[in-house]
Amino acid sequence: MEKSIKKRALTGTPCAEPRPYEALHARLARRAAAEGMVLLKNENHTLPLKSGSKIALFGAGASQTIKGGTGSGDVNERASVSIYHGLLEAGYQITTEKWIMDFEQKYQIARLAWKQDILNKKREYEKAGVSNAFFSAYSRHPFILPAGAPAYQTDADAAVYVLSRIAGENADRHATGGDYYLSSEEHQLLADICRMYAKTIVIVNTGGIVDLSFLDEFPSIQALLFISQPGMEGGHAVTDVLSGAVNPSGKLTDTWAFHYRDYPNAEAFLQNGKSLEEEKYEEGIYVGYRYFDSFEIPVRYGFGYGGSYTTFNLHTVSVSVEEDGTVSVTVSVTNTGTVPGKEVVQVYAALPDGRLEKEARRLVAFEKTRLLAPNERQLFTLHFGAAQLESYDEANAAWILEAGLYGVYVGNSLESSKLTAALELTEDKVLTKAEHICPPQHLLRLASRSPAQRLARYLSWKSTVASTSIIPYDLSAVQTHAVDYTISECMDEAASLVEQLTVEQLIQLATGDPCKGQDSALGCSGVSVPGSAAETSSCALNQGIANITLADGPAGLRLTQIYSVKEGLSVSAPMEVNMEHGFFYDGPEPEGTKYYQYCTAIPVGTLLAQTWDIFLLQEIGSIIGEEMEEFCIQLWLAPGMNIHRNPLCGRNFEYFSEDPLVSGRCAAAIIRGVQSHYGIGATVKHYACNNQEENRMHSDSILTERTLREIYLKGFEIAIHEAHPFAIMTSYNRINGIHAANNYDLCTKAARCEFGFDGVIMTDWSTTNIDDSCTAAGCIRAGNDVVMPGLPMDHENLRKSLADGTLKEKELKQCITHLVRIILCTNRYEK
Repeated sequence: MEKSIKKRALTGTPCAEPRPYEALHARLARRAAAEGMVLLKNENHTLPLKSGSKIALFGAGASQTIKGGTGSGDVNERASVSIYHGLLEAGYQITTEKWIMDFEQKYQIARLAWKQDILNKKREYEKAGVSNAFFSAYSRHPFILPAGAPAYQTDADAAVYVLSRIAGENADRHATGGDYYLSSEEHQLLADICRMYAKTIVIVNTGGIVDLSFLDEFPSIQALLFISQPGMEGGHAVTDVLSGAVNPSGKLTDTWAFHYRDYPNAEAFLQNGKSLEEEKYEEGIYVGYRYFDSFEIPVRYGFGYGGSYTTFNLHTVSVSVEEDGTVSVTVSVTNTGTVPGKEVVQVYAALPDGRLEKEARRLVAFEKTRLLAPNERQLFTLHFGAAQLESYDEANAAWILEAGLYGVYVGNSLESSKLTAALELTEDKVLTKAEHICPPQHLLRLASRSPAQRLARYLSWKSTVASTSIIPYDLSAVQTHAVDYTISECMDEAASLVEQLTVEQLIQLATGDPCKGQDSALGCSGVSVPGSAAETSSCALNQGIANITLADGPAGLRLTQIYSVKEGLSVSAPMEVNMEHGFFYDGPEPEGTKYYQYCTAIPVGTLLAQTWDIFLLQEIGSIIGEEMEEFCIQLWLAPGMNIHRNPLCGRNFEYFSEDPLVSGRCAAAIIRGVQSHYGIGATVKHYACNNQEENRMHSDSILTERTLREIYLKGFEIAIHEAHPFAIMTSYNRINGIHAANNYDLCTKAARCEFGFDGVIMTDWSTTNIDDSCTAAGCIRAGNDVVMPGLPMDHENLRKSLADGTLKEKELKQCITHLVRIILCTNRYEK
């Protein structure tokens, strides 16, 4: 039966009053934020703070708490709760009201000066012919928070200092004062606070890692809480943790080194994109904890670490092996403290060095307990398969397990994990036979442990294993899988519809609709839903192919908060209206009836991952799905899931972790939540190796095939296998010389043939406008189905390529079939 396309209607509501979903979603955002906050230090039981305590509150983030990142990660929510207001609402006495009010004045003056600077730079860029002048000016020159007035002493039970940072799309962070390090003003302020107050609590309100060497300098800092960027309910969530209403249970998903220079790619990244046209991933597989653990480099706070107001005992009950290679680890967790709390069980595997050098340990499974009362015990079983133990053998293009002992470590962090068993594999096992992808064009000097280091590790490991149980790991019953790279398409409804289209319709559908909006390159080209990122073409509506709407961003839907309707149509507005609640727009107020689109600003990706709670993340995905239904969005351009390769990547806040398993499982959970609602889907991005922002459109990520597969593609593979997202978005950068959007190995061989992806692959916005080497026809040939947001030059390129035979009509139809297949699954059709 032919599906009936729904008629479009205005989104939002002319009523400014809060809608029922807003309060419900805010409560979940608050719970997720509190559960992801990580207690890094708590000496002398400084926290929790008693109700009614007197607090001397300082720091830029006290009254201007940073909810999230800028750019596509921003959300135009109704209102955000600051830490200052959260503490006041909870009944705490703020003894430094004068400091807060003085800071607010300085903040407003600084903001207005910054606004004028951005508008001046916009005019400069326009004169210089820079495309997207406003966005370039805005993103390249982020606002720097003022430090505030000097501290003063009050009669307070404790001082709280909130360290905040702003970061976002299109710019990286810097290893300088006021960013990775404290500015001189911040250092002086903190020094004075610590001198005046015997009990100081520092709250770190940043999207990513910052230098914490001030802990060594100021012993009066007795508590440290990493709140990341907690969304619109951040102030309430912080208060929940500080008061003890919520016992912190978050765990780090990154390694916090003692010094920035300790990170393996630190010096190269310091160039911050200016000359990183060739970004060499010479650390190889040694990313994050894999590097620090393998090379035995001390860290300040390790991967998986996080404190609590209670204590737990973890006991490994058993480790067993199934015939298919699945390993089951049964663990008992008991709350041995005095207050309820949650714990995260983490299982790591030690890998034997053989022909392939391997990291010392890797995360293979994790699980979070329910809320356990004092003396309450929970028993559960974690599972991982042989695929979690595999390594990629470049010489033979195969995923293998080398013979040897595989240690099973259990703990509540990498550092605390203890060897509980060892799996003995007596002969090499090939799990998957593949083909090479993305061959490197350069020789790399890969990081490698010396023979002495490897021998020392082996001898230490051998003596440790001698005291534990060794379990035979027989994989003889596991069949080797050979990937089939044959591309075949079934003749289903989508394919039949595509066969009926004209060549010109195929060309129109191969891009977003370039007729919509005036800032198409900036992710707000949609008109049907004001502020949406783009729409697909409506050229085939009469043939039953609906146009669908796409929206940013990973911390909630990024839509225009307030728009005007005149004569039944929404009034077009410039990009400035969509950024930071219209702060940059000084033009006339549009005529017509106002419509309101209030969306929930959820915590950023890093904080969500720090919950280590897959079920909670699925709930978060579900509320995003509800708001997509509310505002008629069919495709969410999230979650972002690139690896935290270096702490200075400006977009790390959007992403989950330095670890691919955490990234993949967190993304999968959110996708399942979103797609639990009929007819809407999620988009995993940025595929792949988008690990720096400042030169993201012109850099070449140069890495070995093994590094690419084990670190940077593995999370995408997990998310695709577990959750089947509707879409993938490719990244701007090249990978070993070929643009991700034009990369057949990436889009077709890896995503479709190896991972089994059956959705639609799209480009990032204006990828084809970067240079002549990335074209719309090249995207189609690679299996990148849709060029977004759609530019007239893309249509011309497709026509020319079809005419000269460099693009085959069959290739174009194949890509459009992928798009139509997803469109037919959306809620643009009546049930």
